[in-house]
Amino acid sequence: MNRRGALEAALRHLAPNIPPHEFGAVIDHALDSARLKSAAPENAAWLSLVAYVRHTFTDYDALLAQGYDRDSARHFVAHEMMEVLRERGVRRALGDEP
Repeated sequence: MNRRGALEAALRHLAPNIPPHEFGAVIDHALDSARLKSAAPENAAWLSLVAYVRHTFTDYDALLAQGYDRDSARHFVAHEMMEVLRERGVRRALGDEP
């Protein structure tokens, strides 16, 4: 199986209810990210999904722009992120990041 196929399989397992347009965006990010190229497909799919949700569905970037550090901004958006992830069928907790 090629890299794309492995990522797609991992993401389908991880987030079975993810809408198709989000699925494509998460896979494209995982494939395009230099930091995720060497990660196992399961880890790359998870990290890409978490980043997508953080930047798309929360005020994370606005918090950073207001001067909050990364850890604080992530703390403030964690609950909202978990709600979005659960809607997509994710059972893994944010603290379970590799």
